[in-house]
Amino acid sequence: MFDRDLWREIFQSINMNRTRSVLSGFTVAFAILLFALLFGIANGLGNTFEEGFKDDANNAIFIETGTTTKAHKGLQAGRRIQLTNKEYDFIKEEYGDKVQFITSRIRRGVNASFRNEKNNYTVRAIHSDNQFIEQNKVKIGRYINQFDLDNKTKIVIIGRLVEEDLFLKTTAIGKYVNLDGIQFKVVGVFTDEGGDEEERMIYMPLTTAQSIYGNNDFIDSMYLTYNPNLSYDQALGFGNSIKKKLKERFSVADLDQRAVRIENMAEGTKIVNQMSFGLGAIIIVIGFGTLIAGIVGISNIMIFIVKERTKEIGIRKALGAKPKSIVSLILIESVLITVIAGFIGLLSGMAVLKYVGPYLEKYFIKDPNVSPTLIIGATITLIIAGTIAGYLPAKKASKIKPIVALRDD
Repeated sequence: MFDRDLWREIFQSINMNRTRSVLSGFTVAFAILLFALLFGIANGLGNTFEEGFKDDANNAIFIETGTTTKAHKGLQAGRRIQLTNKEYDFIKEEYGDKVQFITSRIRRGVNASFRNEKNNYTVRAIHSDNQFIEQNKVKIGRYINQFDLDNKTKIVIIGRLVEEDLFLKTTAIGKYVNLDGIQFKVVGVFTDEGGDEEERMIYMPLTTAQSIYGNNDFIDSMYLTYNPNLSYDQALGFGNSIKKKLKERFSVADLDQRAVRIENMAEGTKIVNQMSFGLGAIIIVIGFGTLIAGIVGISNIMIFIVKERTKEIGIRKALGAKPKSIVSLILIESVLITVIAGFIGLLSGMAVLKYVGPYLEKYFIKDPNVSPTLIIGATITLIIAGTIAGYLPAKKASKIKPIVALRDD
């Protein structure tokens, strides 16, 4: 039941001892503020890492070729290595259980127009698996499928911004867009978290591009994702194996680094995860160190408060107060100050993170934030610690005889 006299007494005590109450609250508020800032910055760094990898699948491998820099097996340096559909089929057959998705690519710049609107865009000719490697999301319509590849259909899917540029307020689905004088039917519009550049992209079936732009089976590059069940070391070994096999197919020297190039996201992902783990460990140690410092601070203040109020406790006992009511009075006052100060620390931390967030992006800290649940948990920890720290001396003081308490210096 709500005891009005008890709460009046608590607020009177806080008002009469403002300095003590402010110092107690400051200790808690500062600990929570610092705790929030540390974890917010850690989350901001984590967001930066995610931002860098969200455009493509984080288990992707990119395969490109160039010219040889070393003579090998009687072949001169300076040979141009050209990927074809045969390499695509070879990788699918050789590494079927390790390949999750795979696509070849041809890249070409085109002038696109619809009615009176025109602009320059990049066309990527692809296989249907590209959707999952690039993490395209179909906004409306459909994506390129196997039927399109088998029949070399003259269809395209366009990025959201291409539709806005060329089709204005009209939907692009079912319309025909002119690419360098050739009409292609728009069957889908996609979005991509990679940003504006990705959403100003046009995709067409790989076989269609090979038929129109060269009538050959050449490809510019291959992109694939490996089985996500592979460990980092297995994924790195998989990428090295592909590189070795392709060098053997094209008679490229082992030490030639330009003829066959493999970019394995497992390398970056492993480094990022190691950095994130290390950073997280450091932040946790520092954060909980700050929390422990706050616990020690509030505990010392509680012990001091009890010591300071020994004479008051003696008077209360002389007037007939029970030990239980004395302990409750001290602890409720402590919990009230801790809760209010913790709430102030939480709001201050979140406000600081929101204010400085835009200025931290140049330091690779994007959208620093912290979960209120985490901070509330830290505040509860301080409350519990403060309660335990105050309970023991308060309990001891409540058992002192009034005459002894009144003589206490």
